[in-house]
Amino acid sequence: MWSTISHLKIRSFFFMLFVFLWSTSTQAQQNVLWTSQSKNSAESMPVGGGDIGLNLWVERGEVYLYLSKSGTFDENNTLLKLGRVKLKLSPNPFAGETFKQELILNDGYAQISGTNGKLNAQINVWVDVFNPVIHLDVSSNQKITTEASYESWRFEDRITKGKENNQNSYKWAPQGIVKTRRDEIAFNNNAVQFYHQNKPETVFDVAVKQQGLEDRKSELMNPLKNLIFGGVMQGDNMVAAGNYTGTYLGTPFNGWTIKTKKPSNSAQITVALNTSKVGSIAIWERDLNKISRASNHKASIKWWNEYWKRSFIFIRSKDEAANQTAQNYQLFRYMLGCNAFGSYPTKFNGGLFTFDPKLTDSTLKYTPDFRNWGGGTHTAQNQRLVYWPMLKSGDFEMMKPQFDFYLHNLKNAEIRTEAAWGHQGASFTEQLENFGLPNPAEYGWKRPADFNKGMEHNAWLEYEWDTVLEFCMMILETERYNGNNIDEYLPLIASSLTFFKEHYTYLAKQRGAKSLDANGHLVLYPGSGAETYKMAYNSTSTIAALKTVLERLIERPGTAEKQKAAWSEMLKLIPPINFRTFDGHTTISPAKLWERINNTESPQLYPVYPWGLYGIGKPGLDTAINTFKYDTDVLKFRSHVGWKQDNIFAARLGLTDGAAKLTTAKMKDSGRRFPAFWGPGFDWTPDHNWGGSGMIGLQEMLMQVDSKKIYLFPAWPKDWDVHFKLHAPYKTIVEGKLKNGNLTDLKVVPEARRADVINMIGRE
Repeated sequence: MWSTISHLKIRSFFFMLFVFLWSTSTQAQQNVLWTSQSKNSAESMPVGGGDIGLNLWVERGEVYLYLSKSGTFDENNTLLKLGRVKLKLSPNPFAGETFKQELILNDGYAQISGTNGKLNAQINVWVDVFNPVIHLDVSSNQKITTEASYESWRFEDRITKGKENNQNSYKWAPQGIVKTRRDEIAFNNNAVQFYHQNKPETVFDVAVKQQGLEDRKSELMNPLKNLIFGGVMQGDNMVAAGNYTGTYLGTPFNGWTIKTKKPSNSAQITVALNTSKVGSIAIWERDLNKISRASNHKASIKWWNEYWKRSFIFIRSKDEAANQTAQNYQLFRYMLGCNAFGSYPTKFNGGLFTFDPKLTDSTLKYTPDFRNWGGGTHTAQNQRLVYWPMLKSGDFEMMKPQFDFYLHNLKNAEIRTEAAWGHQGASFTEQLENFGLPNPAEYGWKRPADFNKGMEHNAWLEYEWDTVLEFCMMILETERYNGNNIDEYLPLIASSLTFFKEHYTYLAKQRGAKSLDANGHLVLYPGSGAETYKMAYNSTSTIAALKTVLERLIERPGTAEKQKAAWSEMLKLIPPINFRTFDGHTTISPAKLWERINNTESPQLYPVYPWGLYGIGKPGLDTAINTFKYDTDVLKFRSHVGWKQDNIFAARLGLTDGAAKLTTAKMKDSGRRFPAFWGPGFDWTPDHNWGGSGMIGLQEMLMQVDSKKIYLFPAWPKDWDVHFKLHAPYKTIVEGKLKNGNLTDLKVVPEARRADVINMIGRE
């Protein structure tokens, strides 16, 4: 429930408001409004900006915030929160009957207000998009005392046992005792200063030794070494007011309080955060003190205003599920915008907005630092779904952290390949650490003595290394969509492709005298069709990836002729996709052969999405549709939960009813107080690859692109009125309205691209 007002009444109110805004404005952001306080952190509201995320809620008259920031990895590669802030006002305006907490989407901040008798007060909570500073601005019509407390559960070392190690890189295979080390927290004059300084030895050192790379250690990039992160909380005219202890949801904590010197009508509290690899606390403090705490809310509001003008999808329909889908699309895009300038990509397993784990799974009685599937560990199959939708929403700058993640790890991946197999190319595994090596638990500690050092000894992940090509394709797409200069990333793309040519030639020569098959193609064995079709021979997902990236490089205007010739020769080596039949229907096969099925993905449809070998207006569409309709594995695996892509496949194939059903199921209200806190699905809450795949599906229902062609409404129900603005290749922006089945107010920039737009609404 969103508030004490009934869910139905709220939806009715928002629908009437939407109708009004639809006719009066190009923007129709629906704020999230709560008129009752929250029970706990699971009922929190996301607020953020730049690279900071907050979980904001009001519980028993007190305001709470969890603090998160991109890149705060400890010795074990847990993505640590930066503590919790509590605000307490006396007299308390939130002890009365009137309460409101509102996420003001268009301006990117939250406002909390309350009335208790004649006392009225308001708190604006916002994050400076351009400086790592959290602002809490308190105002009231009467003089009140404001207390701000910094609370930390990391006041002492904590031994992590059992499943709690899923928050770090050791997972189920800790090597000895694993500890989350204590933070340093103290009053600094009238402020509270806190920081975590990584110890000299980290999980990086453990993984390097495990994977036989100690002789190359000095060459490897180490993101955990000398890392210090934390911040300082202070307030105007506020003084230190003592310490206290407590317990929240079973987790003990210590608190440090500052309060206003005397009752006042206003208070301004800031929390400045700093993360840096300096190794010296003195240098870290110096850099922290340089951060501007000046209140320039207008600049951040302007950034958010422009963000929302850049792209949107607003639906007005009698189908309430369709309206929910569009609203939650916007809410999830807001959450992504909170890490626009992160030093690391938005994590698929909760982003910056995780909360106490027992509220997701009652058996997990751990600290707020917990998230399933690790902090510094990146699962590529999941991460890609967070970033693909940013192309059509025009959020190109937000893709940089994900691209840089691979670029910064390129040398480590190349060294790994050379050490293990003696050939060139970057080997990026599926469970990839933020230092470019396989996750040590997935790599395997109990390995046969002669097992190759380059391989993960893992039934799900073995031979799965083609997902990097999706990020290579995203990089190429930012050039095509927005004209981005991608020169710095070309070595990454080249090395990722080189690995496949070199490695499968190497493996073939290990088996026999010939390195190619009878048709002159690489023998892609052993391989993997995602995590599902294992020990695969000529995996379809790998073939489609190699073929598409190579073709794009060859046709790319900036590619030198000599390099084009080399890519053209490699393209000739890529084997064709294989097929199989079900009840007489020809379908795309996941591979030529495979030994077992390990998971529930459908990589036989990856040629449809993301690779676009099949689709609207292309040959073989009937074969791709057959795969969706008749392949028994695809049917058995079909779902809307988590990272499932069935809604995207249906949209790409022009299957309107299926796309609408699956996308609305995926994007319906989460069941939690904040509608876009989906999960845990297969991962964690809030599940970001759940939201990302939902965004992609809705975009593909509305607009698809093929070279210069722009298809509008290829899988769109004609009774879903919509106002949209999306981005297409060649610096093209398409905006329009569909009302009563008719396209109106179509704007295409540049105008010359209007000739490439194909309206498919109402087609049979």
